[in-house]
Amino acid sequence: MLPRQSLPFLLAGLALPLYTLTAAAEPHQYELDPEHTTISFMVDHLGYADTLGLFLEFDGTFTYDMETQELSDLSVTVQTASVESFNEARDNHVKNADFLNVETYPVMTFTGVSASPESETSGTVTGDLTLLGVTKPVTLDVTLNKAADYPFGHSRFTLGISATGTVKRSDFGMMYAVENGFVGDDVRITIETEAMRVE
Repeated sequence: MLPRQSLPFLLAGLALPLYTLTAAAEPHQYELDPEHTTISFMVDHLGYADTLGLFLEFDGTFTYDMETQELSDLSVTVQTASVESFNEARDNHVKNADFLNVETYPVMTFTGVSASPESETSGTVTGDLTLLGVTKPVTLDVTLNKAADYPFGHSRFTLGISATGTVKRSDFGMMYAVENGFVGDDVRITIETEAMRVE
């Protein structure tokens, strides 16, 4: 559980801009909108170019207090078998034991631990990433793009968030093609999300 502390940002270190707060502000839970969230990764292939991949199935929630800027309960779960790299043969390889080993490890999780603001709209969050049965700390750089009532449909208060970070495959025991450099060890992660307040 992410400790409750004064933060001008939330989810992966996001920041909230200054604006008028209501006197009755209180903690609210937020959830990632699956229709407006992208979890992607880039990894080097043979030194020629980076390969793009996505995870299509996931869920995530956190709690945030608008007045005190306290963040807690940040948790994201990704279904590893939902990986998509736009090539069926490559996807099948990424799902096997050389990489994600989805039959044995069907989910990976990120749980927030601590966060640090850098400005009114940026900061970092460090959490525990569990992948292939191994848990390691990962730090994400996060920017808050917008915080406002959604203009369409549900009209819920929504946060627009961008987060980036890098993990090493080898830290999680994913050693395939690391030594010969055919597949990069560093994997760059990008998260673009709209997080909706739970009514």
